[in-house]
Order: sequence, then structure tokens, then C-alpha cells
Amino acid sequence: MIGVTAPRAQGLRPGPVYLYTHAAVLFTFLYGPILILLIFSFNDTRSVARLTGFSLEWYARLFSNRDLLAAARNSLLIGAVATAASTVVGTLTALGMARTRFRLRRAWEAVLYLPVVIPEIVMGISLLLFFNLGLFPVLQALSGWRPSLGLGTIMIGHIAFDIPFVYLIVRARLAGFDPSLEEAAQDLGADPWQTFWRVTFPLLLPAILGGALMAFTLSLDDYLVTVFTAGAGSPTLPIYVYSSVRRGVTPEINALSTVLLAASMVLVAASLALQRRR
Repeated sequence: MIGVTAPRAQGLRPGPVYLYTHAAVLFTFLYGPILILLIFSFNDTRSVARLTGFSLEWYARLFSNRDLLAAARNSLLIGAVATAASTVVGTLTALGMARTRFRLRRAWEAVLYLPVVIPEIVMGISLLLFFNLGLFPVLQALSGWRPSLGLGTIMIGHIAFDIPFVYLIVRARLAGFDPSLEEAAQDLGADPWQTFWRVTFPLLLPAILGGALMAFTLSLDDYLVTVFTAGAGSPTLPIYVYSSVRRGVTPEINALSTVLLAASMVLVAASLALQRRR
């Protein structure tokens, strides 16, 4: 009778051990401070160095702060306008780039990628120079009216850096688009307008919504471009947070940061889910 040797239990090899250790250290380094911020937002004292108990006092104060609510309204208004404009322009640009061939097409694509790859502070400085040295003097020369920095300039700046992100998301969707579906609709008698609204648009809708959510998230969280294009009477949430932190971190700031973090995570998760939807 031939004996059968039971296989020995194999432990973790050195490779996986190192991999798991590296992942644990990395995630602790990245998300540990965020977890601490979240915990101290429920502290029942103003101390940010000692946890004494659980309280929702700072969230109650947060939503009764008039300056904060005004900054939140500005951020939501700017985000809504920038999202709508950048979604329309980015989607139409992606359709045009995917369906047409023209000279300098690669150069135009490279220009579209610039706001994504250049440092954000460079974007903010360039917009500031554009408004003060370009747009405002021209408007003053043509109409006698010289505008100033404010919510309008912030919206223009946010639209400028949101368009490439919407374009990239919709363009990626178009890369796997089956043109035979549009051809079939046209063979069945649909004109180009009907083909777009009944075939092309429904198939692109998840990418369009994903790009819109990404644009809104970027606009809501942006600080550098906003601080260079904002006027004295147009604070936004990121500017309010920074100015408050300069006077010292309080549990109210922790609560506000937690709310912003939760809103951003929800929007990013929704954007990713819509991009993966078939």
C-alpha cells in the first residue's frame, strides 16, 4: 500500500510579507492623519491634542456660522456653473476630436492636456495675468467698464481647468464606442440629430455624468486657482478653511474638513461608478 504524504502547510513567503507590510505602512501614512482629524471633530472640548469625550457641538456650530454658510453658497454656485459649462464644452470637444481629422490635431490635444499636467499655481498666476493685463483692459477700452476679480473670474478659472478632465473622461468612452450602432440607426432612417440623441448620447451619458461629477469635485476643493482669481468679497470654502487655520486649528475646522472630505468621497465614488457603468 502506497502511503500518501499530506502536504505541509505553507506559510507566507517573504515576498507577500514585505508587500503587506509596505501596504500597511503606506495606507497608515496616507489615511492616518485623516482618521485622526475625523475622530477629533467629535471631541467635546476645544483641545486638538487631547481627546476627552464625544460631542456633536462643533457640527452644530458649523451649520450656524454665517460666514461659513456664505462661503459654502459661493462654492456651490461656482461649482454648479463651472460644472455645467465645462461638461458641455468638454463633451463637444471630445466628440469633435474623435470624429474629425485635421491638421495640428496632435498639437491641439497637447494644449488640452496642459491644465492637467502643469502645476496648479502656474495656472492660477497665468489666469491672474490674463484678467488684469488682458481681459480687463480690453473691456475697459471697448465699453469704459473695468470689471474686478470676483465670483465671475473664479468661475472662468474653474471652467478652464475643468474642461480637460471632462474631455479626457468622455474621450476615453469614445475610444471604445462602436460606430456601427450609429450606422444602423441611420440605415433605419434616423437623421444625424436623432442618431445623436437616441444612440450616441445615451451611450455617452455615464461618461458625461462622471466627468461632470469630477469637475464639480475639483471645483469644490480647489484653492490655488481660486485664491489667484478671487476678489476681496468672494470667499469660498477652501479659502475660508485656510484663513481659519491660520488663526489656529479648532474642532470646528475639523468638523468642516470632515464634511468636505465626505462630500468629495461621495462625488468621486459616484464619478467612478458612472464611468464603469455599461
